[in-house]
Amino acid sequence: MSLTFHWFLPTNGDSRHVVGGGHGTPATAFGRDRPPSVAYLSQIARAAEDLGFVGALTPTGAWCEDAWLTTAMVSQNTERLKFLVAFRPGFVSPTLAAQMASTFQRQTGGRLLLNVVTGGESHEQRAYGDFLGKDDRYRRTGEFLRIVRELWEGKTVDLVGEHLQVEDATLARVPDPAPEVYFGGSSPIAGEIAARHADVYLTWGEPPTAVAEKIAWIRRLAAEQGRTVRFGIRLHVITRDTSEQAWTEANRLVDGFDPEAVKAVQAGLARSESEGQQRMLALHGGSRDALEIHPNLWAGIGLVRGGAGTALVGSHEEVAERIKEYAALGIEEFVLSGYPHLEEAYWFGEGVLPGLAAQGLWTHPFRTVTDVGPTAQVPFAGAASAPRPR
Repeated sequence: MSLTFHWFLPTNGDSRHVVGGGHGTPATAFGRDRPPSVAYLSQIARAAEDLGFVGALTPTGAWCEDAWLTTAMVSQNTERLKFLVAFRPGFVSPTLAAQMASTFQRQTGGRLLLNVVTGGESHEQRAYGDFLGKDDRYRRTGEFLRIVRELWEGKTVDLVGEHLQVEDATLARVPDPAPEVYFGGSSPIAGEIAARHADVYLTWGEPPTAVAEKIAWIRRLAAEQGRTVRFGIRLHVITRDTSEQAWTEANRLVDGFDPEAVKAVQAGLARSESEGQQRMLALHGGSRDALEIHPNLWAGIGLVRGGAGTALVGSHEEVAERIKEYAALGIEEFVLSGYPHLEEAYWFGEGVLPGLAAQGLWTHPFRTVTDVGPTAQVPFAGAASAPRPR
């Protein structure tokens, strides 16, 4: 078994501090430290490609640059890295989306993956002209994915659905291969749609017990549809040569959080309709106390950022152990990020991946065993006792 790792393109800006934003909250001022230019994002993408990440997630929303346009430009500066493009199906017709994906596949040599985001914030959806309620948005997503998948199969589609209608829809050229669909959600209707349409079900970084429950839930629902689904997890990482160094970095980040900014972000996120976002908030309760919610799983990021709010923190060896713990539950794909994204990609790629390779859990997707480079197998540095986060 070889685990799959993806990195993240910070199209809301990057910094040595945490850049907030997402789920109806704007990007924070730290996003101006390293603006999300094509040149900088391409630098991150090339580093991720060299280190052995298969793909890079690009977010969607009013708080960041458009994912389709940005990845189309960055793709021209890379060779093999795939792009996990987040998009909201309510903002574009299914036939046009299927055509866009097909074009992207041809122009990049099959390097598109799709992260379908239904949208958990009605006020943000309305800003884009979408006035459906949450459950109806999920039902529309189901109709959308049905149309798109049939078009990718070369079918002519006629559908009069509850929310979408197409007549004599077809593609002149189908994508080869069809992009895989990544999908997440914690509500009952989200699980239903994931079971019917997702190739990979994504969960945010909750403690292993909660993740195991989600996996069992989606497996059962998918089996009822006669399907199987792979599983992935979305996490930040702070990994260093020693545990002490990693926790020192985590404490530095949380020390940089302005108390008033934390209050404002938490108030905004508390209004979220996303069940997954509410589960993230419950991990820390808006408090800086007891942020290590499971060994090496730190909830500090969620104090100032919507969406994924937890990080794996520790020595390279400790972080590898937590990855193995999630893998034992059935997680096959890890979508990771860290501040700043360029440097943290190297900390993980040079520190954690060689250890996983030595244990037979990972192989570089773009290199042969005779290649040399930053992911050559090297021993772990010894872990030291560390101050726990405040």
